[in-house]
Amino acid sequence: MLLALDVGNTNTVMGLYRLAHEGVATEMIANWRITTPSKQTTDEFGMMLRSLFALRGLEVGAVQGVAVSSVVPPLDSMLRRVCEMYFHVKPLFIEPGVRTGLPVLTDNPTEVGADRIVNSVAAFERFGGPTIVVDMGTATTFDVISKKGEFLGGAIAPGLGISADALFARAARLPRIDVKKPAKVIGTGTVDNIQIGLYYGYIGLVDGILERMIAEMGPETKTVATGGLAKLIAGGSKYIGAVDEMLTLTGLRIIYERNMDRHKSGGRRASV
Repeated sequence: MLLALDVGNTNTVMGLYRLAHEGVATEMIANWRITTPSKQTTDEFGMMLRSLFALRGLEVGAVQGVAVSSVVPPLDSMLRRVCEMYFHVKPLFIEPGVRTGLPVLTDNPTEVGADRIVNSVAAFERFGGPTIVVDMGTATTFDVISKKGEFLGGAIAPGLGISADALFARAARLPRIDVKKPAKVIGTGTVDNIQIGLYYGYIGLVDGILERMIAEMGPETKTVATGGLAKLIAGGSKYIGAVDEMLTLTGLRIIYERNMDRHKSGGRRASV
């Protein structure tokens, strides 16, 4: 089996794929979303993984490969140790030198986050180009892929959760609320006023950026949203054409397969 790990600032998403012949992944057989383990030790995170596997009736020892996309560098060494101690494999981190098949045409390609590369690989594989990926996490990123499958750049905006937290932190009289689609557009109470402002305000941000990007890239440009809030925002957006909550995990699977020939020699290690 292949374990794909997408480590974000707030949440970590994991997907487990069944491997067919020559290590090619076929179907996803399990997936989890957890809080990113910012303070857990190697053993604590390893035992949590064992528990998650056990609850699904899965064997940790059946994992033959691990692919990791991380935007939290301080956790990388811990994740490497977990993979070696609990899965006995050397993980493939998405970093410079890894074969992705995605030319990065930015001013400084090494600055582009691993999650954005992975999302772009998956989006181009599924939709072709030009395509824009909107990943709604702690930050919301807009990734633009050309018709030829090149990463052209994009934009980064504060995530909806950050925006809400800033509002509640700076306005003491406003209550914390669950962000969801409001029942109306003109609010008559404090709670629905906040929900309307956050929900439609954020859709305005997303659609405003997409409108300008599509105008520059051309009307044939496709759009896909991913991330924890993708369904919520896509439901009110004029420009988001598809939602794929597993887009990042799909990209990790694709990149792992593209690197099997150079990675498999150092993949499974002797038991620690």
